[in-house]
Amino acid sequence: MNAIRSRWFMRMAEDLGKSNLESSAASVSTTTSRRFWPSVLRWIPTSTDHIINSEKRLLSLVKTPYVQEQINIGSGPPDSRVRWFRSSSNEPRFINTVTFDSKDDSPTLVMVHGYAASQGFFFRNFDALATRFRVIAIDQLGWGGSSRPDFSCRSTEETEAWFIDSFEEWRKAKNLSNFILLGHSFGGYVASKYALKHPEHVKHLILVGPAGFSFESERITKFLSTWKGSILNQIWESNFTPQKIIRGLGPWGPDMVRKYTSARFVTHTTGEMLTESESRLLTDYVYHTLAAKASGELCLKYLFSFGALPRSPLLDRASEWKVPTTFIYGFQDWMNYEGAQKARKDMKVPCEIIRVPQAGHFVFIDNPSSFHSAVFYACRRFLSSDPDRESLPEWLISA
Repeated sequence: MNAIRSRWFMRMAEDLGKSNLESSAASVSTTTSRRFWPSVLRWIPTSTDHIINSEKRLLSLVKTPYVQEQINIGSGPPDSRVRWFRSSSNEPRFINTVTFDSKDDSPTLVMVHGYAASQGFFFRNFDALATRFRVIAIDQLGWGGSSRPDFSCRSTEETEAWFIDSFEEWRKAKNLSNFILLGHSFGGYVASKYALKHPEHVKHLILVGPAGFSFESERITKFLSTWKGSILNQIWESNFTPQKIIRGLGPWGPDMVRKYTSARFVTHTTGEMLTESESRLLTDYVYHTLAAKASGELCLKYLFSFGALPRSPLLDRASEWKVPTTFIYGFQDWMNYEGAQKARKDMKVPCEIIRVPQAGHFVFIDNPSSFHSAVFYACRRFLSSDPDRESLPEWLISA
């Protein structure tokens, strides 16, 4: 059960986690007086500018031209009671967005990152995907280079609305419809909930190691009955996050992130290893996105209980599915594909499950070429003149 603890608490920095509001002293100040302090003199050497600049450095590895935008989504949807826009001010919120050049007739693929991540995590995929799609990737509200309002949600419903409604306002601002929606991990949970609420805008759903399809296990139940499980559950419910540790370490935070990315994406990878340049730029990017003001990260305890168990399970809503769906999992993914198999039994729309070898939870980083093959196959009816003749590449497994 310690394995569950380490996968969950340590790998939250890549996808799921738990959270606590930081004091203003531990957050990135945006006041004029702080803005001019040199980074080396700040306890937390980051800022919004650092995030955007580190994003540009990471995306310099991508050859396809792109446009970076801060899409204004206003200060809240009209007549809405949700709290994603409630903060210390009524200033407009922005969704950080990158759009890659494509052919005019290419289908649109919108990519949504997971917990403790941001759109730059897809840097190894943009070139290949942009050959077949109009690729648009976003930082969800409260993450990456997007606005980070004070997080004031206090229920599962409010927290879901924070992400779903802000994404819908972004879609309206971008004037998008009839797109393919891809979500990774926590982003897969958000994408699923969005497609349930707004199926008219999504023509295909791709869920990559999605959260929300887990089911109660006897091992977790037994563990929670122990004193260790009780303590860890209390930590979870107190909203403690890995990001808080990184902020608390101040100028030593970047070194901790460097050790994490080196271990996760270099030392222990089973697929296509990161180059030295990729590792260095990704580490820099990850640090700045994690060390910035706590916002979206504080969502987790309202959406999941300890052990990645959803408080509003997607399994319970499988029969309501209206959008054809493809699940993609790495062979070593700690998210169990059996949850997708259970959901498929109740779905009344086409559903496929693809497993990618030599890949873990970050399948698109671990084995990008096979991940691209899986995405192209999933979208064959939009990309091929004769999709029925397309077969699953032999190195991929249908589950």
